[in-house]
Amino acid sequence: MTQGRRIAVLKERADAETRVAATPETVKKFIGLGASVAVEQGAGLLAAVSDGEYRDAGAQIVSAEEAVRGADIVLGVQGPDPALLAGAGDGAWIVAALDPFEQRERVDAYASAGLEALAMEFMPRITRAQSMDILSSQSNLSGYKAVLAAANVYGRALPMMMTAAGTITAAKCFVMGVGVAGLQAIATARRLGAQVSATDVRSATREQILSLGAKPIFVESVEGIEGEGSGGYATEMSEEYQKAQAELVSSHIAKQDMVITTALIPGRPAPRLITDAQIATMKAGSVIFDLAVTQGGNVEGSVADEVVEKHGVKIIGYSNTPAHLAADASALFARNLFNFLSAFWDKEAGGPVLDEEIGDAVRLTKGGQVVNERLLG
Repeated sequence: MTQGRRIAVLKERADAETRVAATPETVKKFIGLGASVAVEQGAGLLAAVSDGEYRDAGAQIVSAEEAVRGADIVLGVQGPDPALLAGAGDGAWIVAALDPFEQRERVDAYASAGLEALAMEFMPRITRAQSMDILSSQSNLSGYKAVLAAANVYGRALPMMMTAAGTITAAKCFVMGVGVAGLQAIATARRLGAQVSATDVRSATREQILSLGAKPIFVESVEGIEGEGSGGYATEMSEEYQKAQAELVSSHIAKQDMVITTALIPGRPAPRLITDAQIATMKAGSVIFDLAVTQGGNVEGSVADEVVEKHGVKIIGYSNTPAHLAADASALFARNLFNFLSAFWDKEAGGPVLDEEIGDAVRLTKGGQVVNERLLG
């Protein structure tokens, strides 16, 4: 049997990134498969994981250079700088969220270095890959955090409160975009006692909204526009639908205290859902959280990591929302990576051997070339 793979885990270097790509739990599981694991010193500190915990799980705690030297697989949350990977093994795998459309130069550098880059955000949304889906695991936490952050900025209580001094009415929360993040946002706002409504371009989400106890807000006058693309992702709306939706939202949004926007289209700028004119109709003191702020924003005027006040409405959004829940986000992300690699682990080969369906979907580079169809079109 071939000797087990050497896996390297590096400390994240991107601004505001607090997550880590492996936890003591997944380190122990990788070692159980026959791999060896080297973790860069301090890699997990921002996610509340000490070097000692990694060491107790069986990992070596070393410098970045030592971790990468001879590594067969390098795990990351975000794609590591190619300069850090100089000592990696020939054809080493880089397994992380690689942001291929925005970081194309980095992808090209991986190819030039002979590395095999595997983009976890390109994981196909099929049943057997659900446990490997980083977008879902991280979006779930993002939807939760978005509501908490908005509630923190909102200057009033969310639930209805009946007191001796009088009654406080429940806040009205509107969730725009009912994917994984949106569904969690609905559930979280409901648990906090808000009166919740939601909308999406996909008519199939109506039942999901109702199942969570929220009110669905849908354009009824435009038929035959499902808004759903391959793999369950939303597609860009037609002009007709956008116009009808804008009219509906304009009347509904004016009554809201809190709005959470979650609409993203892979590889495209985020669709504009709320304009300045619509913000102007909202009540003073209302709050909007824009989960798509780093991809151009769903909300006109939103700025990542800043509180922007327009017409008395506060607009917020984080550049890296899951990083605000570092421990849980890391735990889920690390399990996604382990579930992916372990599903293809071949004992005879001493490591993972990818199949065509998932391998071709996530593989960006191989043999010195960029090979993914989504980057070649």
